[in-house]
Amino acid sequence: MAGRRHFGNVRKLPSGRYQASYWHEGLRQVADLTFATKGDALAHLSAVEVDLRRGAWINPRAGLVTLSDYSTTWIASRPALRPTTVARYRLLLDGHILPVLGRDHLADISPGMVRSWHALLARRYPSTAAGAYRLLSAMLRTAAADELIARSPCKVTGAGVEHAAERPVASIAEVEAAIAAAPDRYRLGFLLAAWCQLRRGEILGLQRRDIDLLRGSLNVERTWVALATGTSVLGPPKTASGRRTVYIPPHVLPAAEEHLQRFVGAAATSWLFKGEGADPVGTTTFDRMWAKSRAAIGRSDLRLHDLRHSGLTWAAASGASVAELMRQAGHASPVAALRYQHATDDRARTLAAALSGLASNAEVVPIRDGSAARSRTQRARRA
Repeated sequence: MAGRRHFGNVRKLPSGRYQASYWHEGLRQVADLTFATKGDALAHLSAVEVDLRRGAWINPRAGLVTLSDYSTTWIASRPALRPTTVARYRLLLDGHILPVLGRDHLADISPGMVRSWHALLARRYPSTAAGAYRLLSAMLRTAAADELIARSPCKVTGAGVEHAAERPVASIAEVEAAIAAAPDRYRLGFLLAAWCQLRRGEILGLQRRDIDLLRGSLNVERTWVALATGTSVLGPPKTASGRRTVYIPPHVLPAAEEHLQRFVGAAATSWLFKGEGADPVGTTTFDRMWAKSRAAIGRSDLRLHDLRHSGLTWAAASGASVAELMRQAGHASPVAALRYQHATDDRARTLAAALSGLASNAEVVPIRDGSAARSRTQRARRA
């Protein structure tokens, strides 16, 4: 028995339930679900008709690809991704996303499923959960833009924000002591991390031609980074802003000159920090050398990246602007540079002393009860 209406068809099945179907672009579309009553089937067709007229209709079969299959297509369609980024995405997918959601069709992933998945992951690995959520959200936004699904089910407020602990800032004396304890061959690398604020991959990617002792400058042109698989690759800096010229502080130049003479080949393309064979020194070896150096001063909490963090904090405390910090660090966004403008103890003491100086130099004026007070106007003028 079939009932016809202006849009679509409703048919009663032998089971007693009702099936809704309609024609669109020359193809017959059948609803994935059957309905208990004819009225429910007609309501479904009415909703489809409204979506078609609004241009919001999504082919119900377009979202039948599994998240696992779609993730492979999604990554393959982005050839500009850096190898390190692809490796990180695959680690998040294979370790945290696909084991839970990989077999589900895109059209079947609901906001509730995403919320439950994220809550479970966030309890165990908060920082990892934020990165995994951002990746899942990016993939499903693309699926929505490609009209595979009507809208992204990623609606967990704040789920993609990491709340990492504040990294430690080393004092200049601590950094100098740790570097003094380092092996001669690696000492310049740690100096460049602290005083030129270079990333590990940028340090290991340096060649003789990148150092200009006459100008006191250093060019960042390439990086040597480790993938999640354990292998290392040579590539461009992290962003376009990462390719930059950095000026070496004068007190570091003698160490750079000595390092070039003792440890670097004569060819322009000789690595500043050569490992075995034709490659730069491995990231694991470089980190291990720093671990020994920091242990010498009892600061096991200082990672290699904290040298860069400390150097940028020193620069901010000395009065560097956000634009200057962005250029020095190779940041593409001011958001990253702003994190280095937090207060340090030395800077806080300087400000406190300056405020005390204002108070001691303020003029004293009488007030009605006969006591003395300093005029706000006079204090402001003196300041």
